[in-house]
Amino acid sequence: MSKILNVDHLGKSYTSGSKKLTVLEDISFAVDAGATFSIVGPSGSGKTTLLGLCAGLDKPETGSISLCGTSLQDLNEDQRAQLRNKEVGFIFQNFQLLPTLTALENVSIPLELQGVKNASRSSMELLDKVGLADRFHHYPSQLSGGEQQRVALARAFSNKPSILFADEPTGNLDEETGEKVIQLLFELNKEAGTTLVIVTHDLDLAGRTQHILRLKGGRIVVNESTI
Repeated sequence: MSKILNVDHLGKSYTSGSKKLTVLEDISFAVDAGATFSIVGPSGSGKTTLLGLCAGLDKPETGSISLCGTSLQDLNEDQRAQLRNKEVGFIFQNFQLLPTLTALENVSIPLELQGVKNASRSSMELLDKVGLADRFHHYPSQLSGGEQQRVALARAFSNKPSILFADEPTGNLDEETGEKVIQLLFELNKEAGTTLVIVTHDLDLAGRTQHILRLKGGRIVVNESTI
């Protein structure tokens, strides 16, 4: 099976005053195309930093990353943004919907950036799949947290991404609502054949993915298949 994400000897640190804080150290792993993959660990273990590096939102200090067959270190900021627009979907803990746009407009954004015709029709189909066809004209402030995350789900899949990064997708939701969102996430992902990489502290959620990478203190302590 081909690898959609290759991470090789990755390192990242930040300088705080006179101190150097190492966030990630010598991280290497690969993700198969079409796989479900989780990154787990306690707060401060480097999970979200690693996700941002893998998606090309930030640059590593050492090591290399290949995403969808492209070496990220060979790209400038604009080129990395183009790659994300074409190949990557995102789901965040705090939804990150644009407050001045309706649910339909939020879902349509990735398609419009690509110049897709009939973006609204495709977006309505996705909103229908997540059970929000009757809420398409509502703004984020008029939606519950669970509804906002379902809009974010629809948006994440709207550009038919090759890989989807989800950062604590149920972190701001109650248990029942979170379970519904996760079920939708896995259903949409299976239907689309997208590679799914989830950052989570929820071990039950991680156990539903095919592979678990566990971080502690910026290092890999477990790298195992669950199937």
